[in-house]
Amino acid sequence: MIRKFKKSIAFEYIQIIIGASLVGLAYNIFYLPARLAAGGVSGISTIMYELFAFQPAFVQWIINVPLLILGVVFIGKEFSAKTIVGTLFLPLVIWLTSDMSLSVENPLLSAIYGGIVLGVGLGIVYRVNGSTGGTTLIAQVLKKFTGLSSGFSQLFVDGFVVVTSAFVFDFELALYALMSIYVSSKVIDFVQLQASPTKLILIITDKEARIQSLIHTELNRGLTKVKTLGGYSNEEKTMILCVVEQSEAVYFKRLLQQEEPDSFVIFLNASEILGRGFSRAQFDRS
Repeated sequence: MIRKFKKSIAFEYIQIIIGASLVGLAYNIFYLPARLAAGGVSGISTIMYELFAFQPAFVQWIINVPLLILGVVFIGKEFSAKTIVGTLFLPLVIWLTSDMSLSVENPLLSAIYGGIVLGVGLGIVYRVNGSTGGTTLIAQVLKKFTGLSSGFSQLFVDGFVVVTSAFVFDFELALYALMSIYVSSKVIDFVQLQASPTKLILIITDKEARIQSLIHTELNRGLTKVKTLGGYSNEEKTMILCVVEQSEAVYFKRLLQQEEPDSFVIFLNASEILGRGFSRAQFDRS
């Protein structure tokens, strides 16, 4: 029964609630007291609190509701009820814990430990294909209409918030905020797949057409097929190679477990990926 419950939708929503709670606690314990605007809607609410003393929870609700509508209109099928739950629950946690006596005002400690707690929370949410909304939705829309990668789109949006915080607070606090973004990104990677942001997926299967269809329809990624010969069975199979971003790898792993559990799948860390949808190389022409 425990295994069955862990695979249920209810357990996924429980994980989203737990993850969003950790994100809210990271904000109230570390970020707000230390005046760190580490990107996202939470960073915007920190800036608004500093300038106008607006309550962060209400600022996040006011910003997130239009973003939810934006997500429904532009993201479509990629937008789910899990995003709605995470987006609405996070400000609720911030509001409920706003009077906590526990707080850390040292910016270095807040950047490190706030980044760890935030990364664990977001990693749990992302692992079940959820979201806490905010500027993540803006980044998704930016990716859809510009062709930029998810990571670069998110960096662009969060970077704008951090640069703004440098003028509202000071340059040193903005640097601490950047440190926190880096720490949280690494922790998110660890919680999700314990690996790098980009994955090389190797799939050895005798259901070539089915796997190819899943990659094309669900991930919209290219692939390479290599004919292989099993060393034990001496049977000919196909090895499919596909490079994806980390969030796509998490989603595709769950999809394969449901649709093609008999396929032999390997996830490898990948770096220096050049080409459409990933980093672009800067070549020296001299």
